[in-house]
Amino acid sequence: MKKEYRIKKNSEFQHAFKFGKSFANRQLVIYYVEREDQEHFRIGLSVGKKIGNAVTRNRIKRYLRQAFHELKDKITYPYDIVIIARHPTKNMQYKEIKKSLMHLLSREQLLKIR
Repeated sequence: MKKEYRIKKNSEFQHAFKFGKSFANRQLVIYYVEREDQEHFRIGLSVGKKIGNAVTRNRIKRYLRQAFHELKDKITYPYDIVIIARHPTKNMQYKEIKKSLMHLLSREQLLKIR
């Protein structure tokens, strides 16, 4: 995923936490806030140390980035989206994580269904 699609600064994460809407399932928590000064969405990923070692955490982040890469044409508006992985993602495969992500995004109408 290109750099312009990522949230890196702590202040941007805090803005999404403070002013954004949140929703969750057992695997993921998503905060999103609309940004009208952008042309596309941006994502920020957070996987805590309680989930596993660095290899496990990086695998989960890689899966989430790949899922967004495949879904980037279906994201509806210019949002900042912050995803927090929960403990069950530790044992999930890519297809399961993508399915969980799609379920949450479509539930909040952030995803165009064709």
